[in-house]
Amino acid sequence: MKYRLMCLLLTGLMIGCYQSTNIILYPETRTDESISDNYFGTEVADPYRWLEDDNSDETAKWVEAQNKITFTYLENIPQRNAIKERLTKIWNYEKVSAPFKRGGKYYFYKNEGLQNQSVLYSSDKLEGEERVVLDPNTFSEDGTVALSGIYFNHGGNLLGYAKSIGGSDWKEFYIKDLSTGEDRKDHLQWIKFSGMAWAGDGFYYSRYPKPEEGGELDASNENAKVYYHQLGTEQKMDNLIFSDPDNPKISNYIGTSEDERFVYLYRTKGTSGTALYITRAKQGDHQFTPIMENYDYDHGIVGNVGDDIYLQTNYKAQNWKLVKFNYNSPDPENWKDVISESEYPLNSASITGGKLLVKYSKHVSSHLYVYSLDGELEKEVELPTIGTASGFGGQQNDSEVFYNFTSFAYPPTIFRYDIEADTSTLYRQSKVEVDFSLYETKQVFYPSKDGTKIPMFITHKKGLKYNGTAPTLLYAYGGFNISINPYFSVSRMILLESGGIYASANLRGGGEYGEAWHEGGMNLNKQNVFDDFIAAADYLIKENYTSQSRLAVQGGSNGGLLVGAVLNQRPNLCAVGFPAVGVMDMLRFTKFTIGWAWAVEYGDPEESAEAFNYIYNYSPLHTIKENGNYPAVMVTTADHDDRVVPAHSFKYAANLQAKNPDNPNPLLIRIETDAGHGAGMPTSKRIQAATDIWAFMFHNINHTYSTQ
Repeated sequence: MKYRLMCLLLTGLMIGCYQSTNIILYPETRTDESISDNYFGTEVADPYRWLEDDNSDETAKWVEAQNKITFTYLENIPQRNAIKERLTKIWNYEKVSAPFKRGGKYYFYKNEGLQNQSVLYSSDKLEGEERVVLDPNTFSEDGTVALSGIYFNHGGNLLGYAKSIGGSDWKEFYIKDLSTGEDRKDHLQWIKFSGMAWAGDGFYYSRYPKPEEGGELDASNENAKVYYHQLGTEQKMDNLIFSDPDNPKISNYIGTSEDERFVYLYRTKGTSGTALYITRAKQGDHQFTPIMENYDYDHGIVGNVGDDIYLQTNYKAQNWKLVKFNYNSPDPENWKDVISESEYPLNSASITGGKLLVKYSKHVSSHLYVYSLDGELEKEVELPTIGTASGFGGQQNDSEVFYNFTSFAYPPTIFRYDIEADTSTLYRQSKVEVDFSLYETKQVFYPSKDGTKIPMFITHKKGLKYNGTAPTLLYAYGGFNISINPYFSVSRMILLESGGIYASANLRGGGEYGEAWHEGGMNLNKQNVFDDFIAAADYLIKENYTSQSRLAVQGGSNGGLLVGAVLNQRPNLCAVGFPAVGVMDMLRFTKFTIGWAWAVEYGDPEESAEAFNYIYNYSPLHTIKENGNYPAVMVTTADHDDRVVPAHSFKYAANLQAKNPDNPNPLLIRIETDAGHGAGMPTSKRIQAATDIWAFMFHNINHTYSTQ
């Protein structure tokens, strides 16, 4: 491949060469002008489609060429090593998860600091002797094989666990006998988006057919079938419980009750909207009784007390509610409200210690409550500040539960709630080398284009003067009913301790204010999400927190789509853009892996002219401006991403470079190897990726990193 590199690569000069020319000469990317598709009378060219072939030598050479330019650029940023040293130092602290109890023992994860993967431990009592149960660092030398799920049987003597390779969503199942510490011979493959639902001497699970060779990371995932695996048998002997070959794009997932009496079948046509069925666990054929057969609402079984089933649902309750029904009369007309819908979203509930432990979100901050099984409010569990609690639940016979609490400037902290004594006490707090008393977080509400008030968290050092000079990173997601809650990030401290601002905007499309908020940013309302994000940036500049020349924007996955679309609509919005693992080709997202399921969220461009026209007008790949005077952009993706396949980012970066060859700011793509959509990435790769983000940002806003 021919390289057209700038003077840095030709003469070996240092980064000053970039600053003096402001031009990068990118690798030439071949185009095939013969490829196009017709959508309702509109012909759309797709000259970079060859980059969708992740198995071709030509694509591999393109990746190598792009990475060579990107990493040469990054390696010559003078601050890069200092940032990595500092990041490695503050990353190196003990990280321990909240413990939970199974089979009379406590289990928890711990990372000593810089281990590539966290280790699963057990102990007979709190603060007792710790024993290694599973050490994923032994799965591979470089840490790229991760532990992607654990599943205890009812007796707590068997542990099912899943491995994922290179960040892929594909899982392989194994069974460990906890009495001997040895793995049994059971080994299951080609599992994705499924856990183990134990019942008797085996478990239910769902899996897809084995993909054809070469299609493991990009072929469409269809026809998920539910099986029962009997322990000690080969996978090919598993009993088929449910399939629907006439509807291959309806996904099927399975769960069992804690007492293993009931089996729940969840069916979904996409990322929201669920049909739900129930039956008793038994041998042989299973006849499922419908609870809700349409796909207009979402539901999740909370648990059961005898034959009474507790269900969390947004059926006739956009902010969710908790209902119960008897197994023999599951129709919605027989549901009884236990906790009615309120003005705030009900996030989760569990039946633990004879109580209902419930979490609500109020203005994007967690609130924990204890209810009786009849739905009578008994107590609110006090939390330290605005932030996010997780894990407030357990098994029905537990007398205690542990939960995590964190916020932007509050280190991850574990609390123990004694259900019988009705007390919550500090159990363990992370010892990060950060003085959190120096920082503060506030929440503001700014107007979007249509006047809707959008919440945003702003974190920085106390006493920071708002004079428009602070380096600022604005992050958002805005989709799939996912809430972006306050949480601590050790990587983020590089920005904050250097006098910067971190802003997290809670855009429509997320779940921060229930289903109505979600619907306000999905399908034909997607432009609201972009408008909300643009308004957040404008607000930060108008209120003098920062300026355009000191602002970077970031988002991943659906948030990568957000950043890509916004940069095309407003190239002068900011100085730096980070679209990560984004859905960039909005006309072909349904073609790969599980992308077809996102049509519920985005609409399907092949289904109607209305959907096509709307999507085509914001699709990041198709709305790139020629000579658009773009900010500095570093696209990030990974070669094993089989959630949002890297072809999205490949095609977007190629087109961005081709249409802006003389852009005054760099337009780069950083392609991680042996990594996926983000889950399971080893610590070493996380640190390097974070280093490169901060180095690229600081260099392109002319900010000198300092801990002072």
